[in-house]
Amino acid sequence: MSAPVTLIAGLGNPGGEYERTLHNAGFWFVDELARKFGGSLSYQKKFDADVGKARIAGNEVWLMKPQAFMNLSGRPIRGVLDYYRLDAKQLLVAHDEIDLPPGTVRLKKGGGHGGHNGLRDIIRHCGADFLRLRIGVGHPGSKEQVTGHVLRRGSADVERAVEDNIDAAVAVLPALMDDGLEAAMKALHTKKKD
Repeated sequence: MSAPVTLIAGLGNPGGEYERTLHNAGFWFVDELARKFGGSLSYQKKFDADVGKARIAGNEVWLMKPQAFMNLSGRPIRGVLDYYRLDAKQLLVAHDEIDLPPGTVRLKKGGGHGGHNGLRDIIRHCGADFLRLRIGVGHPGSKEQVTGHVLRRGSADVERAVEDNIDAAVAVLPALMDDGLEAAMKALHTKKKD
C-alpha cells in the first residue's frame, strides 16, 4: 500500500520581510519537518520552489515551499507532482487559517478554498481532493483587516500558539503515514487536558 502522503507543501510568501508573518505558517511547518526528520530543502528553478526530501515513519516524502507568491502556489506544486509522478490525492498542503483561533490546528481532506488565495490557486492547478493542514492564526475581526493581520507578525502569545500547533502537527505525521487520516485527525483534534 502506498503512503497516504508523498508530497507536503507549505504555503507562504518568499523574502525576508514575510519570513515571520502569520501567512507563512505553512513554511514554518515544512521547516520544522525538515529539521525533525532530517530533510534539507534547496531552491530548484524548474519548479520555482525550495524542494527536498525527508523520511517520515519509514516513507520518503517530498517537502516543498513554493517561492512564487502565495496566490501563485498552484503551478510550482503541480510541477513537482508531475515531475516526480506523484498523485495529487497524496498531497498535504499546510497553510495559515484565519477561521481557526491560534492554538487550534486541524487536518482535513478536500473542500473549498474558504477565501484563501493560495488554496484557490492550488485547486485550480491540482483539483480539490488533497489533504490540508489548517494552522489557526485567528481572525482580526473584520474582512478589511485580514490582509494586514496575516502579513504581519503575531503577538508573542499568538506566535507561541502557532508554533505549538506546528509541533503538534509534526508529532502526528507518523500516525498519518502509518495509520491513515482518521487516526491522525483523532490524535491531533483531541486536546490533552493539562
